[in-house]
Amino acid sequence: MATKTLARPAIDIGIPEKERRKIAEGLSRLLADTFTLYLTTHNFHWNVTGPMFQTLHLMFEQQYNELWLALDAIAERIRALGFPAPGTYSEYARLSSIPETPGVPEAKDMIRILVQGHEAVARTARKTFPIVDKSSDEPTADLLTQRMQVHEKTAWMLRSLLEA
Repeated sequence: MATKTLARPAIDIGIPEKERRKIAEGLSRLLADTFTLYLTTHNFHWNVTGPMFQTLHLMFEQQYNELWLALDAIAERIRALGFPAPGTYSEYARLSSIPETPGVPEAKDMIRILVQGHEAVARTARKTFPIVDKSSDEPTADLLTQRMQVHEKTAWMLRSLLEA
């Protein structure tokens, strides 16, 4: 007896496939930036030294935990739009706007690098917003707004540590 394969039902959420694809591409870049920033922040948590050790060690831990949770929300939104979420180092390296940080920088350089990383993620989220707005994709708009708020606030807090 032959088994019958059921066709996957089409996605009909009120956003055409072409627009969903563009949104998923933007979210994939956001996912790559977020993962790169997560990895950088976790690395810095492990390797920070100096007089600000305790403060930075704890702050970086809070930040990488928040980033870890964000990865799931972004990836699941890509899936809800009907596309596979990128999930390999090579895909992230290709998609991310954040360069890898070689070696172990000094604590203040770590802070500067993380400020730049958070600002980069905010820019990536903001670049995706026009197609999301045009498509009336409120769930993705909400996700992007939340991510921009987190990254802009975190950049500000980190930046304040660099003031004299």
